[in-house]
Amino acid sequence: MENAFELRSKSAEVLSTRSRGISGIWYVALGATLWGLDPLFRILLLKSFTSAQIVFVEHLLLALYAVPVLAKYRKTLAGKLTLAVIGALLFISWGGSAIATILFTAAFSHGNANAILLLQKLQPLFAILLARVLLKETLPSKFAAYILVALLGTYLLTFGFASPQLGLHDLGTVACLFSILAAALWGGSTVMGKYLLHQKLDFPVVTSLRFLLAIPLLTVVLLSSGNAWHANGSGGAMALIAVNLLFQAFFPGLLSMLLYYKGLSSTKAFFATLAELAFPAVGVLMNWLVFGQKLTLGQLAGFILIWFTLWAMSRNSNKAKA
Repeated sequence: MENAFELRSKSAEVLSTRSRGISGIWYVALGATLWGLDPLFRILLLKSFTSAQIVFVEHLLLALYAVPVLAKYRKTLAGKLTLAVIGALLFISWGGSAIATILFTAAFSHGNANAILLLQKLQPLFAILLARVLLKETLPSKFAAYILVALLGTYLLTFGFASPQLGLHDLGTVACLFSILAAALWGGSTVMGKYLLHQKLDFPVVTSLRFLLAIPLLTVVLLSSGNAWHANGSGGAMALIAVNLLFQAFFPGLLSMLLYYKGLSSTKAFFATLAELAFPAVGVLMNWLVFGQKLTLGQLAGFILIWFTLWAMSRNSNKAKA
């Protein structure tokens, strides 16, 4: 009887481990998928607000979620706010959310767009190196194949089967430096988020602090830009803008980050950074379905390669845990 009971317990544990493994990678991918829906809301909002104004208002709305969550977890949070934890929180909030976005946006006004997009493919490499150094994560078997296929998929998403015509003068620019720094900050944010979850911070707390800590920096950016507010229109138009802002904040914004950090809590950082490639894949699909931008055969091949990589990673990860 004891052996039978132990066998059932071990089987249940294996199934539970498998379930966590599947949900981890796919939760990250689902969160990234919601990021791909962002343009559906943002393009309409840009007719009334600047990018800085949109992000600022989004974070004020997200504070309605973040403040009650932090009030609920305040007792468990007090003893965990070490200097390392605060530094990691500022990295993902200021570096990943604010500064990286500003650098990436500024890059397009200073240089070759193809070079900027190509250099963004370095993001998983930064995350893998930092995860190895800071989290001591070891690369699993077949990971080299995963990253090669995933990077090929993102290349095809960006350029199709054509090769970008780039010279050294295109790559040695301030714009490319901005793009590389943005890639490093976004890759580092994945690793820092994983570090915070290692410190036993619950994923709703990490999500809430990411939003709240960004508000002071976004306030400074907004005030320094000096842009006036132009939210003009009829009552019906203003109501539509308000609904759009709410959807933008709580679906591509809040829900995506909750799914992302929930998945990251049970997924190694180097798997998570590849799962995030669901974002550009869905972005290309939305451009085709909603905005009528034709999907080339090369982009379709890239889309398939990325989702095949996610499936293969999930399958291999669960085999290893079993």
